[in-house]
Amino acid sequence: MPDRAPQPVDRILPTEESRDLIALVRELVQREIAPRAAEEEEAGVFPRDTFTLLSESGLLGLPYDSEFGGGDQPYEVYLQVLEELAAARLTVGLGVSVHSLACHALANYGTKQQQADFLPAMLGGGLLGAYCLSEPSSGSDAASLRTKAVLDGDDWVINGTKAWITHGGVADFYTVLARSGGEGPRGITAYLVPGDAVGLSAAAPEKKMGMKGSPTAQLHFDGVHVPDARRIGDEGQGFAIALAALDAGRLGIAACGIGVAQAALDEALAYAASRQQFGRPIADFQGLRFMLADMATKVEAGRSLYLAAARLRDAGKPYSRQAAMAKLFCTDAAMQVTTDAVQILGGYGYTADFPAERLMREAKVLQIVEGTNQIQRMVIARHLAGPESR
Repeated sequence: MPDRAPQPVDRILPTEESRDLIALVRELVQREIAPRAAEEEEAGVFPRDTFTLLSESGLLGLPYDSEFGGGDQPYEVYLQVLEELAAARLTVGLGVSVHSLACHALANYGTKQQQADFLPAMLGGGLLGAYCLSEPSSGSDAASLRTKAVLDGDDWVINGTKAWITHGGVADFYTVLARSGGEGPRGITAYLVPGDAVGLSAAAPEKKMGMKGSPTAQLHFDGVHVPDARRIGDEGQGFAIALAALDAGRLGIAACGIGVAQAALDEALAYAASRQQFGRPIADFQGLRFMLADMATKVEAGRSLYLAAARLRDAGKPYSRQAAMAKLFCTDAAMQVTTDAVQILGGYGYTADFPAERLMREAKVLQIVEGTNQIQRMVIARHLAGPESR
């Protein structure tokens, strides 16, 4: 095994508080997350205790208002926390990103009463959330979703199936997008559904090539009653709420991608420094040195790109195009860097004795979730050239 310890990323952080926060995250990672990651991922163990610890440590609500239990941290800082978590275990880093995504609608579009009633438990009360937009026949074309919500007195009755739900079956609450009106995006409304609602059930988790510790499952809504007090925003506003959440969520996925890529780069550097061939470390050979240089450049470029987008968001400026660019570049970089890490480790890289193969399998999903990278290119092109001609 490589005996060279990876060096912590040298981060530029805006405050002493944020530097202390990163130090806390690194200590939690080293003590609680990294030592268990490989074994639990192989066994498909969901680390609910880790999310409970993160909640108790104030790390599940970092970008939200402290009035309701959040951490008041700018996205510039929150995303770097995600990167640190994802580098240790993507199940945890992506899980925190998904939880934040599930809180976004209520935190940004809920009434003050709703926020006071629900947000404290969601942000710091040990609860874990999930986000329900995709369906079996509605993925990239999210505006065509079919799950129905019908008003019955003071309740909405939801029927339908959601698909590819991270934390499906284990979440305590779900932010659900359902069709309350006519066809198209203007007929969609957002709801906050408790995880133990009568009529809500989860299918068996999907059998995935990576992130085996993170349950991904279909959710079935069979006459689920949701009080109108749990409707988020106006009727018909749900799709706009979903798009705003996805812009923020894409930055989370970008940060997770760079975390995975950084972990793969660290592994490759450690191995190249310790592996001897032809009487010297393989890190001495130019072909391999150039691979490492390209890997490191992709990691640094991706980090700069997601942080630039985060700073736009923190400044209250439009950032949708930059979020799509960050998600596209960072996750493509993660796939390339992890593939190169496997190559540098050679036969060992193809075995489960080293983390490179797990990181490579995990990187692949990041090119798919929160909008495939083909969709990101469409989003970017629309910002540059306008909508497509019909």
